[in-house]
Amino acid sequence: MSLIVLENICKSYGKGTKIVSVLDHVNLTVEEGEMLAITGKSGAGKTTLLDIIGAIDYADEGKYLFNDKTVRFRQTSDGVRFRRANIGVIVQHFALIDDFNVFDNIGMALWESRISEKEKNRRTNEILDRLEISNLKTQYPPELSGGEKQRVAIGRAIVKKPALLLADEPTGALDAGTEKVIMSILKSLHEEGVSMIIVTHDLEVAAQCSRVFELRKH
Repeated sequence: MSLIVLENICKSYGKGTKIVSVLDHVNLTVEEGEMLAITGKSGAGKTTLLDIIGAIDYADEGKYLFNDKTVRFRQTSDGVRFRRANIGVIVQHFALIDDFNVFDNIGMALWESRISEKEKNRRTNEILDRLEISNLKTQYPPELSGGEKQRVAIGRAIVKKPALLLADEPTGALDAGTEKVIMSILKSLHEEGVSMIIVTHDLEVAAQCSRVFELRKH
């Protein structure tokens, strides 16, 4: 079953004579349970495409279907609600809140959900155990290594059990050894049925995905 269908997606930035076309009639289908890598040279629009899928940015033209339903965003809050209900996002530089400890950085993804406080705490502790960072729960981001920060970022993205996980260069800021650990975590999540899209410039990372979609500059 197709989780995502993008038809003729176009996106440009700028005004007047300074308009830059980033995506030009891009078509992409992502199947449920797939682990897709999006690759391409710098400036090809990889992050822009990921942002459109995650409702962080919006296409100028084209059609977006999610679970066979056309997705339309009339205002920013529509995108926020869509992302909160369906998508977990991992960014390259972690985007953790330094004033929150590890437990709260993960648990914050559940703050606006309608589950009980007890269930929020249970899920957060379950993720801490899953990612083997329970011993770090009271520590703060400045006290963590890059690999530990990325585990926390992954935990925040998956604690709400999203239909889709988006990762923008999830190993880009990590050393080779830590990259292997993070990819092992992502692959195990995929084996458990999590659908994910990974933007990467690293061919070794792309090779570990079930399919590669290459974006090319036009």
